[in-house]
Amino acid sequence: MNPTDAYNLCCKYHGKRVRISDTSGRVHVGEITRVDRRQVWILPDRRYGGYGLGFWGFGGRGFGFGIAIGTILGIALAPIIFF
Repeated sequence: MNPTDAYNLCCKYHGKRVRISDTSGRVHVGEITRVDRRQVWILPDRRYGGYGLGFWGFGGRGFGFGIAIGTILGIALAPIIFF
């Protein structure tokens, strides 16, 4: 995915639960909490190996962890409920 397209999608989905796949084959599921031109921060979903609110956060406001925009292969909205 083109980094500019990935950045625009991340901005569009800011605050929403997404599924992001990267070039190393990993899939990240969680809420986008912050976006800049180099990275997107995702707060991992607790059901998929994340730690929930406060994970790597600052003062109780969790930003999650950063994923480099250039490594993103795909972004899709994640369904609210997985069975």
